[in-house]
Amino acid sequence: MIDIRRSEDRGHANHGWLDTYHSFSFADYHDPDHMGYSVLRVINDDRIAPAGGFGTHPHRNMEIITYVLSGALEHKDSMGNGSIIRAGDVQRMSAGSGVTHSEFNASTEEPVHLLQIWILPERTGLPPSYAQIAVPAREKRGALRLVAGGDGTDTAVSINQDAKIYASLLEAGEQVTHTPGAKRRTWIQVARGALSVNGVGLETGDGAAIVDEPHIDIGTDRTTEFLLFDLPD
Repeated sequence: MIDIRRSEDRGHANHGWLDTYHSFSFADYHDPDHMGYSVLRVINDDRIAPAGGFGTHPHRNMEIITYVLSGALEHKDSMGNGSIIRAGDVQRMSAGSGVTHSEFNASTEEPVHLLQIWILPERTGLPPSYAQIAVPAREKRGALRLVAGGDGTDTAVSINQDAKIYASLLEAGEQVTHTPGAKRRTWIQVARGALSVNGVGLETGDGAAIVDEPHIDIGTDRTTEFLLFDLPD
């Protein structure tokens, strides 16, 4: 079964410095039918204006993953981390028992486009931690490239949850297949382009909740970037 979450049906807010779309309930947007999916709690499609950003604010008990599509984001946090997150980078901040942080557009000319993802942790009160990796585009081309999940490696950030995130870049005519394990759910989020998922069409900004599909065949007729989430049932 494939349940589509169309781009135009998402929550939307434009704060001037931030233009954001919410796949699930977030901040002032509340939709009781879209409170998350499995342990996936938030997917925000954010565009941050030049010199704009999120001032210092707190989080607790959440795995926060940032996937930058274009531009560069400056990160600072109460753990002492300071970094620039560029297009293709993946950042994971485990808020755990409590952390404060800020995120600002590092450019005065170029906007930042990113997907902000929140995943519920397997348990609360964990020590806060931080990780960041660069994922070259060539490693995502024509493949499902693991970028987050499990214990973490030099090529994927860890998540304190039984969940995995794959990134992919497909060109016209290319296809990849995902085979979910037993008692697993899948979410696909199209960052740009368009997909055919088991024959069902998805456009930019669309998401799809997928269960009880033994194989998930994903193809496209144009340049497309997307994320695939492998989640517990």
